[in-house]
Amino acid sequence: MSRTTADVTDVDTAPAPVGQAPRHRWWILAVICVAQLMVVLDATIVNIALPSAQHDLGFSDGSRQWVVTAYALAFGSLLLLGGRIADLFGRKITFLVGVVGFAGASALGGAADSFGMLVAARAGQGLFGALLAPAALSLLTTTFTDTKERAKAFSVYGTIAGAGAAIGLLLGGVLTEHLDWRWTMYVNLAFAAMAFAGGALLLTRGARDKSATLDVPGTVLVSAGLFSVVYGFSNAETHGWSSVATWGFLLAGAALLAAFAWWQTKAAHPLLPLRVLLDRNRGASFLAVLISGAGMFGVFLFLTYYMQESLLYTPTRTGLAFMPMVAALMVTTLLATNVLVPRFGPKPVVPLGMGLAAAGLAWMTALDLTSGYASDVMPPLIVTGLGIGLVMAPAMSLATSGVAAEDAGVASAAVNTMQQVGGSISTALLTTLSTGAATHYLADKNPKDPAVLAQAALESYSTAYWWAAGFFAAGLIVSGLLYRRGVPRQDADAAPVVHM
Repeated sequence: MSRTTADVTDVDTAPAPVGQAPRHRWWILAVICVAQLMVVLDATIVNIALPSAQHDLGFSDGSRQWVVTAYALAFGSLLLLGGRIADLFGRKITFLVGVVGFAGASALGGAADSFGMLVAARAGQGLFGALLAPAALSLLTTTFTDTKERAKAFSVYGTIAGAGAAIGLLLGGVLTEHLDWRWTMYVNLAFAAMAFAGGALLLTRGARDKSATLDVPGTVLVSAGLFSVVYGFSNAETHGWSSVATWGFLLAGAALLAAFAWWQTKAAHPLLPLRVLLDRNRGASFLAVLISGAGMFGVFLFLTYYMQESLLYTPTRTGLAFMPMVAALMVTTLLATNVLVPRFGPKPVVPLGMGLAAAGLAWMTALDLTSGYASDVMPPLIVTGLGIGLVMAPAMSLATSGVAAEDAGVASAAVNTMQQVGGSISTALLTTLSTGAATHYLADKNPKDPAVLAQAALESYSTAYWWAAGFFAAGLIVSGLLYRRGVPRQDADAAPVVHM
């Protein structure tokens, strides 16, 4: 994303007379929301279908994380660049290319006959999603110029974006159970057709921002660095922590990310100006989003496998089982945004959320083969959802508080990037640790005994929950130390932050 999400002069919507908004602006909002829903729900819809896809294509437990990580890593690492491309080539063309590319990658994933083909398709979805999401948000900002209408439009857009995860869980379950896991990919073709037709008809090409410049070295450094870190954690599962293929990639990733940070201080048009991160409250917010993203991805992935493989839930029932968590998250999101943070500030609220999420995940480690949903599974899910809602809403709001107008767009993109990157790294790390725990449990036991295998799976899930709880416990300490006391002053002109 770029500065043009907050302060633009070139408009890619139908031109309107001075003082008058585009005539079809509410139809444009509908088109943008359809495209946004497609991008957001794809982060969760595949989770529910993943056990079925694994059985069909025959990939290992250690490899399955790449189906999730490939999307999140490509999306998160290229999101900042996507906004700059929209500036260079125009929002309409970027939006339409993103829609078509996302549809093509989805069709490839649905037709996948191998693990490699599926992972490549997921990476393609992330790549084109990184083009589509910032272009959609920029179009929304430039279409609604009236303050009241813009607030209403962002409210609708934010609701769609926030509900995308829940819709993905439910839709993924229904499609997998009643059709086939491949339809979790093919369904995007319907969304894409609606978004493309509406965009082609309602949007007009505007003048490009000729001052926009791509930070190619920065993009290469951050993308290569993130990939190396994720790949290094993934390699530990097959090669061990002492292998050069593990620590070599981890060291290379750390060096590349350090080089990226240095380059951002030297580049004429940095991909992520460090001034966006260096404010104390904003820095704490970025870390909070990173940590909560890491914890959430772990919950969705490992609980999905626990419910379907250990408790033998159907995909639809698995999707429904997550709804209390989503409901709890939405309740505390509204409470934190409208009541707690305006009254007490983020310092007590965010650490409280971190503590609740850590407690909920620690509670999940007691789940076993005889656990009932209402008595054992749902309570820790609700506690975790309550905690995440208290973290995410204040953190995503304060991440852009007080930024300069030219940095508002990049700050919005960066906060969403943090969530995706946190999910990518944690999915790789938790998969490695959980697989290692299962292998260790089976070391002196009969690996052909179904009861032994079932208990090994529980050991792997429990390990993932403990580590995810540790992430949130660390987040409690970090957020408690970094956030300033008191109610922060929110810039009334700051661009809204929307989950992408």
